[in-house]
Parts: sequence; C-alpha cells; structure tokens
Amino acid sequence: MPVDPFLQAFLSTFPPSPEVIEDYDAYRAASEAGAEVLADQVINPGPEVMSRRAVSLPVAGGTIDLLVYVPFTLGPHAAHLFLHGGGWMAGTIHQKFIDAVCRERCVGADCVVVAVNYRKAPEHKFPIPLNDCAAALDWVVANASELNINSSCITISGQSAGANLAAALTLKTRDEGGPRLAFQVLEVPPTDLTKGHLRYECASGYGLSLKDAELCVGAYLRSPEDASNPYASPLLAPDLSGLPPALILTSEYDILRDDGEAYATRLKAEGVPVTYAMYEGHIHGSSAFTKVIASAHAWQGQVIAALLAVHQGCQVVQVPIGS
Repeated sequence: MPVDPFLQAFLSTFPPSPEVIEDYDAYRAASEAGAEVLADQVINPGPEVMSRRAVSLPVAGGTIDLLVYVPFTLGPHAAHLFLHGGGWMAGTIHQKFIDAVCRERCVGADCVVVAVNYRKAPEHKFPIPLNDCAAALDWVVANASELNINSSCITISGQSAGANLAAALTLKTRDEGGPRLAFQVLEVPPTDLTKGHLRYECASGYGLSLKDAELCVGAYLRSPEDASNPYASPLLAPDLSGLPPALILTSEYDILRDDGEAYATRLKAEGVPVTYAMYEGHIHGSSAFTKVIASAHAWQGQVIAALLAVHQGCQVVQVPIGS
C-alpha cells in the first residue's frame, strides 16, 4: 500500500540529513527539542502508573540513568527492560515518546519497566552502549527483591538502535551464561551493520535515509571491522539457537525492513519461536504516532499483548492494589 497519508504530509516537511555532525551535544539538544514538539502532536500520553523513579547506576567508566515504572498491582511482577532508539548517538529515556511507551507497557503488560539511558556514540563507541545495557540487566536481577520482581521472568525490547542492542544483549547473555531472558521484542531493528540487508529502494525520501544509516553506524563502531562482530550485527552470528522467543516488527517503507525480516527468518530456521509482522504504509519510527495513525495504535497493542501473554505465563495472577 502507499505511505500513510499523514506520513506523506509529514515527510514533505522532513529536514535534510546532515553531511557531518561537528557538535554532538548541539545535535542531540536539537533532536530532543524537535522530538518533544512532535510528540505533543502525534502520540497519546501514557497511563498513570503507581510510581516512576530515577536510578543512577555506576558502570565501567561512568554512570547511566535508569527510569523504573511500577504498575498498580501486587507483585512479584515480571520485569521488562526497554532500550530506546536514536542511532546509538542520540535519544534519551527522558523524552515524551519513551515515557508514553514505558507507561503503556508497564500498565498494559503488567510489569515493572526499566528504561536504560545507555551512553552514546561517538564518545562511547561499541561495545560500551551494549555493556551499559548488560549492566542494567544485571542490576535488575541483583535488585529483584527490592523491585518486587520475579527474576526468572524478564523480557526485553528495543526500538531501532535499541533493538540492535536488545538483540545483541540476548546473544551476549546466552554466550556468557548471564541472566536468562524470557522474550525479546525487536522493533525496526538494524541487525546487519555491514549494510548487507538494507532495502535500498527506501534509501531516501522515507525519513531514515542511507546517509543517516551510514552516519549512525560510523559514529557507533570503532572501525569497519566491528561491523562483522555478532554483538554489533546479530544477524551475522554463526549460531542463533537457544535465544529467547521473539516478536519482530518492521515498517514497509524503511531501509531497515529487510534487516528485521532476515533476522526473523534466521531465528525461526534455528528453532527460535518467532512472530514477524511488517506494517504496511509505515516508515521508520512511525509506530509511535498513535494519536494520528490507527495502525500505530495496533502496532503498540500487538507488542503489549505479546508481552502480557509472556508475563502471565510465568507470573501469579495479579490483584489491583486497593481492591
């Protein structure tokens, strides 16, 4: 089908991609300001949660921020680790877009959500953002009692660059005997940073361009050789067996569409249960536009339903507080 009518109008106002980024702090500030203005126009605010608190987590060489969302039910709860997008070099858990998603998943999927503000490239290149996410997962497990969660029921999701990190983290925990994850949700994931699976017919004119992708990957990786590392390009891992079941969602007009589809195909071939869906008419990131695109609401609903099914499968029945 054609690009969604709202997105057609939106793309006509899309600013050109920068050739280079000389001041990353200024670039991030401008991106975040633009995202906040856009959020007011295109997203439905998330529901109320029982609590939302910030945590400062020491990691190797610095600290990262976490936001912890707790639902209005008795625990122990499932836990859900959420990794935001932004091309590894931008984005933050403090944006309205991310807050809405975390609130929806906290309430809709009845879980404690932990959003991770991993450090950004190019100041912090691969594998630092991945290691930050691993440290956050370890923190969740180590603090299971205080968080009132069932540490045997932890799911993970990521969007765009965050989906790359989520897929890589499932590999890393499997390989290193780390905390076992019950489920993974990968939304518009880049899974092959060698560019071997890009959908070149969507290389320009649909928001995320080939130039953008190259800029992001160049900022994230230490050298071109890193692109072949499975923790940077999960699709290139020699073995994907033993990973958690997955829900992988892609957009029809996204340069990363084939990355997601190829990863779903490989997981399924190696015995990992996978649900794959490609949303027609969408571009990269438009799944957040729940106020103005009905299928974006359906996209988010599919994620929440999948997470809730997993969480209910490994949790006792929850009782609303005060009932």
